[in-house]
Amino acid sequence: MRFLFIGDVVGKPGRDCLQKILPKMINNQTYDLIVANGENAAGGSGITEKVYYQLKETGVDLVTGGNHTWDKKDVFNFIDREPDLIRPLNYPPGTTPGSGCRILERRGLKIAVINLIGRVFMGPADCPFRTAEETIAGIKAETPMIIVDMHAEATSEKQAMGWFLDGKVSAVIGTHSHVQTADERILPGKTAYITDVGMAGLYNSILGVDKEGPLQRFLTQMPHKLEISKGKEIFNAVEIEIEETKGEAQSIKRIYEIT
Repeated sequence: MRFLFIGDVVGKPGRDCLQKILPKMINNQTYDLIVANGENAAGGSGITEKVYYQLKETGVDLVTGGNHTWDKKDVFNFIDREPDLIRPLNYPPGTTPGSGCRILERRGLKIAVINLIGRVFMGPADCPFRTAEETIAGIKAETPMIIVDMHAEATSEKQAMGWFLDGKVSAVIGTHSHVQTADERILPGKTAYITDVGMAGLYNSILGVDKEGPLQRFLTQMPHKLEISKGKEIFNAVEIEIEETKGEAQSIKRIYEIT
């Protein structure tokens, strides 16, 4: 099974980038499942129903979230009726809408996608390690193919999750940092891993937003508006091949394209 995971989609440049690149990729290659992190897809922070459908129209099958999932109030109006939009699983039980796991069927086979959020330098959340372990135990009865989006700030926490789940899931893919790392590999237990898949968004930017806003925040230590303009766009993703009977990763390939 061939799987494509696209890095954090940041604002309109990220959505435009997907519209330009993804249809061509789909025409040239067969993907059984395409996932994108969409927590920054609307204006650089949060997601709306309109933006969610735009991502789906480009060819994205499933959208994952993170710490900005709830930034746009509109998300509360549609997340419960859109199973292909998931949010971090390890929020305290009963405190948020939506789901943190989705099992899809492709070619008569099931594949699961789990969204987790880290706790280092992030807001309060339940333990992602114990949550992952408990959830995976139940999913294994349905499918060996399991993809994990580990949305976290600390490199160490993402690496720890990769090793913790090695041999238990097909892939652990880091998101949130918006900068693609060059450490993609297949771990000894046949789990594909990358610390951060990167982003789809404005190329000449700081994490997808215009440079001036973040620079002024660093220089003055004062609030400054963050804006997103137009310009060259970057498309980051990983392509993963998964063996279907055991759910073992066979390959992982980074994609880095500027348009």
